Amino acid sequence: MANSREPKDKQTLFGFEPPEELCVAIQTCLVQAQVTGARAGGVAVGLSGGPDSCALAICTQVACSRLGFKLHLFHVHHGLNEQADAWMQAAIDLAELLSLPLVTRHVSVDQRSGKGIEAAARQSRHAALREMADKHKIDTLLLAHHAQDQAETVLMRLLRGAGVTGLAAMRPVSLQGGIQILRPWLATDRAKLLSLVNEFSAVTGWQPVDDPSNRDILLARGALRESVVPAIAARWPAWWRTLSRHAQQAAEVDELLGQFGEHLLSEVLSGDSSAQQTPTIDLSRWRGLTASQQALVLRVWFAQLGAPMPTDASLQELMRQLRGLHALGHDRAMQWHHGNCLVYCVRGQVQLHVKL
Repeated sequence: MANSREPKDKQTLFGFEPPEELCVAIQTCLVQAQVTGARAGGVAVGLSGGPDSCALAICTQVACSRLGFKLHLFHVHHGLNEQADAWMQAAIDLAELLSLPLVTRHVSVDQRSGKGIEAAARQSRHAALREMADKHKIDTLLLAHHAQDQAETVLMRLLRGAGVTGLAAMRPVSLQGGIQILRPWLATDRAKLLSLVNEFSAVTGWQPVDDPSNRDILLARGALRESVVPAIAARWPAWWRTLSRHAQQAAEVDELLGQFGEHLLSEVLSGDSSAQQTPTIDLSRWRGLTASQQALVLRVWFAQLGAPMPTDASLQELMRQLRGLHALGHDRAMQWHHGNCLVYCVRGQVQLHVKL
């Protein structure tokens, strides 16, 4: 269920002005991402009602005013917490204070999907945000992730065995489901956001919400924040700066690897792939690469075709099957399933089918 609320008459914020550096960071990100605001809806901010997204809404309003963009606020009601209604009301109140249009959507999170409550809620939230963006003709969405969020993501992915791509963590600019996602504050200390919100609350009386799931030790990120991060911070106070910098360095390496992988992929594609909707890999050419090059080519191939990226173990299994195929022309039995995609080989041509 979706609901769109237009703002009431414009209200004064009693002269409150957010820090210039936070507004400039957003404005710079919008310009560098080549956001034009050309679509009728302009841009949107994902607003949970918490302090981080509140700060983003305030500062993005300033940036959009300077650039001449229309701004919406998007709020997703998960229904997972008994305070969810109060959180939505906080979002409504903030939108009215800022005199900005708010769009809300209720979603149902499948807690028996086997993905875990965090992943299921994230998937539902992202789907709702994409639907709201499409309905209101918005192609750019800003999210309030900051440097500590980025560092936590690097740490979680490191513990899960992610490669260079995974350790690059969140990107300042990314594309998801046709929507451009901007995270302008990935290098910003959260303390600056909290200071902004505290001052805003003192001036307006509005208070941000507090989501207890952020500290729930039964959830992966909550356990990290409550048990692991305090121990790390006690010994290495600047841990989040170090890991945020690591994410940036990993992103740079990943970009170079991607370029090299694209070159290798072009060398092993079948001769008529340019005329095909789904490019196929020539098995004999692929086998001529080194093991690391073979893995890189497959990852780039998956990424280009919009297929879910396999884990390292799954990728190694696919490579084992491809290397073990017998004489070309007798390979029809080879089928490798991963999520919603299927890799198979016919007469030495490796093909990938993604189920929509």
